[in-house]
Amino acid sequence: MPRSTNAVYSRRKRKKILKYAKGFYGARSKVYTVAKNAVEKSFSYAFSGRKKKKTYFRSLWIQRINAGARIYGMSYSVFMKKLSDKNIKLNRKVLSDFSMNDPNTFKKIVEYITF
Repeated sequence: MPRSTNAVYSRRKRKKILKYAKGFYGARSKVYTVAKNAVEKSFSYAFSGRKKKKTYFRSLWIQRINAGARIYGMSYSVFMKKLSDKNIKLNRKVLSDFSMNDPNTFKKIVEYITF
């Protein structure tokens, strides 16, 4: 029996890889074997990037909270310690949003934890 290849599936697979490689430079977007390697590498970068994004946002929130707390004369670490002592369970995302967009609420939080 002769060898059978599934041309439809093979072509679909190649087109899918080349579609992902659209916008890549040179042969990386034209030649299937080169594009396949580039796309696999880009997927690994995308995976690790999704993980790093969480780290970057957490550090951004901490910087914003620190900036908001320093207006009232305390550092980030002192602010977070006083929050935990008063048993206030607000996460960093919410606190940073208050410090940036709602300074009055942030001021009330600071006043509550200092007195």
